[in-house]
Amino acid sequence: MASDTRVEIRSPYDDAVIGAVRETDAAGVDEALARAEAAKPVMAGLSAHRRGVILDKTSALLAGQVDEIGRLMAAESGKPIRYARGEVRRAVETFQFAADEARRLHGETIPLDAAQTGAGKLGYYVRVPVGIVAAITPFNFPLNLVAHKVAPAIAAGCPLLLKPNPQTPLTALRLAEILTEAGLPDGALSVLIGGAEAGRKMTSDPRVSMITFTGSVPVAQAISQTVGLRRATYELGGNAASIVDETADLDALIDKTVSGAFAYSGQVCISIQRIYVQRAKFDEFRDKFVARTERLILGDPLDDRTEIGPLINDAAATRIEGWLDEAKTGGAEVLAGGTREGRMFRPTVLSGVAPTMKVMCDEVFGPVVSLVPYDDFDDALALVNDSAFGLQASVFTRDLKRALAAVQKLDAGGVIINDSPTFRVDQMPYGGNKLSGVGREGPRFAVEDMTTLKMVVIST
Repeated sequence: MASDTRVEIRSPYDDAVIGAVRETDAAGVDEALARAEAAKPVMAGLSAHRRGVILDKTSALLAGQVDEIGRLMAAESGKPIRYARGEVRRAVETFQFAADEARRLHGETIPLDAAQTGAGKLGYYVRVPVGIVAAITPFNFPLNLVAHKVAPAIAAGCPLLLKPNPQTPLTALRLAEILTEAGLPDGALSVLIGGAEAGRKMTSDPRVSMITFTGSVPVAQAISQTVGLRRATYELGGNAASIVDETADLDALIDKTVSGAFAYSGQVCISIQRIYVQRAKFDEFRDKFVARTERLILGDPLDDRTEIGPLINDAAATRIEGWLDEAKTGGAEVLAGGTREGRMFRPTVLSGVAPTMKVMCDEVFGPVVSLVPYDDFDDALALVNDSAFGLQASVFTRDLKRALAAVQKLDAGGVIINDSPTFRVDQMPYGGNKLSGVGREGPRFAVEDMTTLKMVVIST
């Protein structure tokens, strides 16, 4: 049930009204939960074939609307259209991967007769749906991060309540329409529109068996206080780092690191925030990195030429501006950018930073990257690890021994060799260590969390 509160959705770029939604009130959350309860046996009873068909059809429908949905996403989130279209194409694959998982979801036989008292008994387990899943998603990937929760839930046979970020609900609502068209049963997906209060009611209700959250650490900590013995996964923030050693090909990596730092104005959990460069290569890297940064095109997200659009809101721009002022006061040098016009923030490159500055130790979630020289490779690894976060990190090197040392020593959920830490394909396990989260996304791994084992013992 929607309340009488009508909310306009405005473009972060020019404040144009692009749609309106009605907030979900407390009664609406209860109604969605009741519908999900009714859908539980229906979803659990769907054959693997039927779940796969629904997911495949959703993928095909998305593939036929790449430009339309990309433009909607760009308008409501400020994401440049080139990246928005790419996100739709990724969601196409995410649903395909989930369809594969639906069809191969299986159990395993257990050799009970390996135990002295197990002779004459047949044992096996099956995977069954965990129950109702509550999902909360952020603004920065309003389609594909939604897909990473919705698609595995369908593959697992779980009804799902979805609360997208209140600034970017239109893409999620469009996906819900597509899923209905693809044949998803009634009540299997409810999209709830609202802020923290709707989230609290949804996550605290005992009818919810699992919570999957992507967002900030403080909100995750608040949710964790109410989860109790229920399942929960958290995909949180980061301040991703890259190491560039003296063997790396700078010309081959400049575009990767610039894109990794500034795509979608750095509003990506695995956006590069710190780059540690071997001192012998530092000046050359700095000059090439700054020159490429200064060629980035800022402008209207709906313009195909635009590489950098607006930040999501004024509060984000003000916060980043304050962090930058703190860094400059502490002695940091601005090598490029550093200026703001409304929500547009020019891509900013810093040097002379200190580890205790917010731009280094917290998550900027904006177009700011710091360049730091280092002398010893092991010291660089230690600097990357000197963080409360551990989502993904990368190393650019031609030295196999160093690459393997990085894999062993870096405390991160993903270690990327010779590419940006922003690299992600949607079937890989994705998630972080430390304050970067608990659990892993990717259809196979999410389906494992959204199912539970049922052991069967038959006396023969």
